[in-house]
Amino acid sequence: MNINSGAIPLSQLPPGEAGQVYAVLGPGRGVQLRLLSLGLRPGATVRVLGRGPGHGPLLVEVNGTRVALGRGVAHRVLVIPSQKKG
Repeated sequence: MNINSGAIPLSQLPPGEAGQVYAVLGPGRGVQLRLLSLGLRPGATVRVLGRGPGHGPLLVEVNGTRVALGRGVAHRVLVIPSQKKG
């Protein structure tokens, strides 16, 4: 992985912010396949819509579909945050 990519875990992206999926990390091929089937694949745009209380799930939108992801799973998805203009 390129250290200079600027990628962060999806779990750290603030609500309302979007990013481009950079990588989906293992271990666990089943988790990777599940995330890919939800559209969370490199190059996809994902937006954090909200967070559950405490360590609750993240509500994200990818390809027009809303998906709830546990924090541990969201931590495996690396994203490059979108640059704000203005």
